[in-house]
Amino acid sequence: MSTHVFDQAIALTPDGDHRFRGATSPAYANMVGPFGGITAATVLNAVMQHPSLLGEPLSLTINYCAAVADGAFTVTALPMRTNRSTQHWTVAVTQPGADGSEDAVVTATVVTAVRRDTWGLDDETMPEVQKPDQVQPVPMPEFSAWLKRYEMRPIEGSVPPVWDGGGTHSRTRLWLRDAEPRQLDLAGITGYADAFFPRVWLRRARFVPAGTVSMTVYFHAGGAELARCPVGTWVLGQARAQAFRNGFFDQTAQLWSENGRILVTTHQIVYYKE
Repeated sequence: MSTHVFDQAIALTPDGDHRFRGATSPAYANMVGPFGGITAATVLNAVMQHPSLLGEPLSLTINYCAAVADGAFTVTALPMRTNRSTQHWTVAVTQPGADGSEDAVVTATVVTAVRRDTWGLDDETMPEVQKPDQVQPVPMPEFSAWLKRYEMRPIEGSVPPVWDGGGTHSRTRLWLRDAEPRQLDLAGITGYADAFFPRVWLRRARFVPAGTVSMTVYFHAGGAELARCPVGTWVLGQARAQAFRNGFFDQTAQLWSENGRILVTTHQIVYYKE
């Protein structure tokens, strides 16, 4: 078993047909429950460990039904249909409820596929930005443990230094990697997809409660391509919102490798309070 803190956090133990046991990690704690990216990576890990797996992840949609409590949980991963080159999964994370029954705190769907060599291109090209060594690192805030697990170098749209309501846009661009060097893989890039702070903080320059309701990740790079990236490589992330309305906003984001290959695109719907 890997000794990297990320791999320890997503580790699962088989517990009969389709079931796995896991536990939250203090290293990836958020303000309420664990960092959403580590939960998404754990869900993906259950599918990738399943003996019936076909291919590798193509997409993941995860719904955060309730705050995951610190402690043990169960992940159930069911292959609902297997075709020649694609496989469709439903996944649930449950924890004991007040009455002793298992309550769903997360639901998800995953599509896996056998990747084929075909014609392809990246229509969403990487923006021209400063290289990582040209961007100053910023100290991570102390209010969430998971922030210490990543090194972030914001190019544009960092957390507002003053919460004065004077925000003008919602776009962030930053270089991102694990603080403790780790080989990039599908689980790790899933965590990166959720590493952006809420867009409403930037657009309004107000610190308001916010949390992801649902997130979808599309994997444009397979495991073999990610494995060719050097250990400790940087990933360029870009995120922005498109609409804030009635207590919810969306977020669309892209992640590129240092050599300009798009690795992941991702979308979220997020709630916020006044």
